[in-house]
Amino acid sequence: MSNQMRQKMADSIRFLAADMVQKANSGHPGAPMGLADIAVVLGEHLNHNPKNPNWLNRDRLVFSGGHATGLIYSLYYLWGYGLEIDDLKNFRQLDSKTPGHPEYGHTEGIEITTGPLGQGIANAVGFSMASKFVGAQTNSETAELIDHNVYCLCGDGDLEEGLSYEACSIAGHNKLDNLTLIYDSNSITIEGSTDLSISENITKRFESQGWDVLECDGHNFDEIDLVFTKAKQNKKPTIIIANTIIAKGAGSLEGSHHSHGAPLGDEIIAQAKTKAGFDPNKFFHVDEDVLVRFRSAIEEGDLIEREWIHRQKTLPLMEQNEALFALENPDFSRIQWPKFEKAEATRGTNGKIINAIAKGLPSFLGGSADLSPSNKTNLNNMGVFPKGRNIYFGIREHAMASITNAMALYGPLLPFSATFFVFSDYLKPAARIAALSGIQQFFIWTHDSIGVGEDGPTHQPIEHLSQFRSLPNFYVWRPADGVENVEAWKTALSMSKSPSAFVCSRQNLSVLPTRVAGEVNQGGYLLASDENAVITLMASGSEVELALKVKDALNEKDVPVNVVSVPCYDLFIEQDEAYIDSIIKSDTKKVAIEAARGLEWYRFADEVIAMDSFGASAPANQLFDKFGFSVDSILEKIK
Repeated sequence: MSNQMRQKMADSIRFLAADMVQKANSGHPGAPMGLADIAVVLGEHLNHNPKNPNWLNRDRLVFSGGHATGLIYSLYYLWGYGLEIDDLKNFRQLDSKTPGHPEYGHTEGIEITTGPLGQGIANAVGFSMASKFVGAQTNSETAELIDHNVYCLCGDGDLEEGLSYEACSIAGHNKLDNLTLIYDSNSITIEGSTDLSISENITKRFESQGWDVLECDGHNFDEIDLVFTKAKQNKKPTIIIANTIIAKGAGSLEGSHHSHGAPLGDEIIAQAKTKAGFDPNKFFHVDEDVLVRFRSAIEEGDLIEREWIHRQKTLPLMEQNEALFALENPDFSRIQWPKFEKAEATRGTNGKIINAIAKGLPSFLGGSADLSPSNKTNLNNMGVFPKGRNIYFGIREHAMASITNAMALYGPLLPFSATFFVFSDYLKPAARIAALSGIQQFFIWTHDSIGVGEDGPTHQPIEHLSQFRSLPNFYVWRPADGVENVEAWKTALSMSKSPSAFVCSRQNLSVLPTRVAGEVNQGGYLLASDENAVITLMASGSEVELALKVKDALNEKDVPVNVVSVPCYDLFIEQDEAYIDSIIKSDTKKVAIEAARGLEWYRFADEVIAMDSFGASAPANQLFDKFGFSVDSILEKIK
């Protein structure tokens, strides 16, 4: 393709983006205009099929700088992903297909929700890791079924986030040679020049992390084409430092930080269009010759996918196809769920459960942030990533969760991540994206309360249950024993559009007696009941056993009591009023017991016995006594 046509295509992107922001009176024109030349050439290298955005072997394109939606939506309109000009005109408007930041499942072609800076870089690492795992299961020595690339566009802000350091370190360590990071190096931040806040040597940083570093003029089509060609040939992850000018082509605002997050203005846009040979009186306009070239992605992508399907039918890949089918079609009936009949910490029962799941489902994999012996998350005799199913994330909680988000969206995988519950703070942004996007990731968080003991208040999660229970479309399971733990996993595996978290104890918990009414998969149920009960005790996790002991003590005083176990508060509050009323009797005094902050229990309880401090360093049994989680203390409060 001639550079003259490339220039016209790039300018078409620029002015679509500028018009979108101007009409919305909101958005970011600078990055789309600066990246337009790169986007045009990238389109020549990208293997994708607008007819089938879910084709497994497509190249993945991640926009870590999610604010550059003027570029993103322009490309997806031009490539033929189903967006129309009217969608671009409704940019950032209520119920449009073109929201302010890209949202997975909302706009066709968007691989993953981005916006919080740095997330997209870690997501791209996750897509690459997923491809390496699936490839290790399905590629043969003579033929490759999975051989696509992963591209990620990012800016200075992404690289300044600590998350990017974590993720890029993992990528270099694992030699993810199909990963290319495109750094929009325009030397501009919202506040002004990047010199105000960053002076590190990006080349040396990435070389020290095991990456190959390429550099180009981000507005020279031939240089851009050359570095993309080299990147595809590399044997390690590649960063392309593309030296660009923010708001390229925007006249007096070209190169200015004022172009980052505000409309350019009608006058400047008109002048820019005139200078580029475009009609200043036409808005949201693309010439036919430009549209034809962009839309060739439809036929080219369809042909590439059909060639891939044909490749699957060749003899060298017959066995690999069976492996891919097993990954893509998990048979949950193959899981042999363990039985639990004695006291055990729920981190221990959880470890046995995930090993049973892994034996039944070849798509189940994951790892811990350097805590697998404590989290009990090692998948026994199942090897190490990429050929095996144990991933060693190192002490990189945020990257771990963002990576597994992408692995879950890759296609045929069911990933988990694990750490101590208190360190869920480090990965909260990724958990929030999982909930917002409907990503079925499984979070395993152990050492769930003051029961952590001697490690003290820095390691004792207090506010965390309330925090995650308040997160929409996020299901926090705090099982009281191994039986609840099994049922929790059965339910979570069936919830394909929601993340689940398993919050597990360090200390041993007794196996609960037979349930009275309701089911674990309804979030809460009546565990023990007395006729004409006057008190209902509610609890989760380790405090359920305590509630039963309190019931026994009250029964000795001829006080009839009901005990309700609520392993998943989030699921319980979704039940209809009739079910909740059948479990929590309205004519009883209601008391919630939880060794955490417990604010959400006031939805049901007259009294909440919970934590109002950060804990202390001592053996667990002493801490439960000190902070009022003993039978005598609770009886006194109830009295």
